[in-house]
Amino acid sequence: MAVKDQHITDRFALYNGDCIEVMSEMPAGAIDFSVYSPPFCALYTYSNDLRDLSNSRNYEEFFEHYELVVEQISRLTKPGRCTAVHAMDVPDSCNLGNFLTDFPGDIIRLHQKHGFKYVARHHIWKEPLGVRNRTMAKGLAHKTVCDDSTLCDVAGADYLLVFRKEGKNTVPVSHERGLLEYYGTDKPPHDLIQFRGMEGDQKLNKYSHHVWRRYASSSWHDIDISNVLPYQEARDAEDEKHVHPLQLDVIARAIELRSNPGEVVFTPFMGVGSEVYQAVVMGRRGIGTELKPSYYRQAVKNITCAGEKREQEEMPLFR
Repeated sequence: MAVKDQHITDRFALYNGDCIEVMSEMPAGAIDFSVYSPPFCALYTYSNDLRDLSNSRNYEEFFEHYELVVEQISRLTKPGRCTAVHAMDVPDSCNLGNFLTDFPGDIIRLHQKHGFKYVARHHIWKEPLGVRNRTMAKGLAHKTVCDDSTLCDVAGADYLLVFRKEGKNTVPVSHERGLLEYYGTDKPPHDLIQFRGMEGDQKLNKYSHHVWRRYASSSWHDIDISNVLPYQEARDAEDEKHVHPLQLDVIARAIELRSNPGEVVFTPFMGVGSEVYQAVVMGRRGIGTELKPSYYRQAVKNITCAGEKREQEEMPLFR
């Protein structure tokens, strides 16, 4: 396997290298679930490496390369199991005005081409003023509303797109005592805690029903945008200010609904390690690949902390 570095334990395997080369060495059906945020085409360039998908010359070339990733994800995913992709609308690649391209829609069609069924889209709400302050987008300024509101932008949602591979899933992802944890800011009412983890008739489990109604919603309004892994140290001197790891609440919900404890969760674009970190904390085994050395080094630090956290809790790896 052609990698620059690797860090492997009984809980996780991390590789600093091209995700295509790493995935091509993995056996078919090796992963139970994958979750990741690909480079957002036409929005950011993360490195000058020719293997970096964000370094593509145009939107079409990006998808030529990204298709190789989806092909491998399809090969590696067990029948009936899922992959989840974090995406958002991106600026029009022609740069002729303040227009958008349906990046999530093209991701959906690509997955359908390679044996996945499109099963869910969760909208992750973002507070408009916060987006304005972070991006300084002119179209989100109140002054634009006053001057000419036809030029207003929208603080567009992030999306978590969920796909299920064709075929029969032979190992159900089961929750015999319902959903036990809530990931997000809108915690269940205190009077429902008594039902958490109850045995018996799950129709009476008011705690799990409360959690499920929020997880099953198409709009996730209570994701803690600040609940991300440390990433400042991962920035190289030439980096733009755009390192925004996927929120741990989003990852946790996806892992809880789409995988069992002890199963393998994979991410081809590991970044600073968010998906593998959350997988390990939740008792899964994580595999991640990252091309950029500075991100990889930060991921090793973050995920090592996850393993230590798991051990300190004195919980078994498998439930």
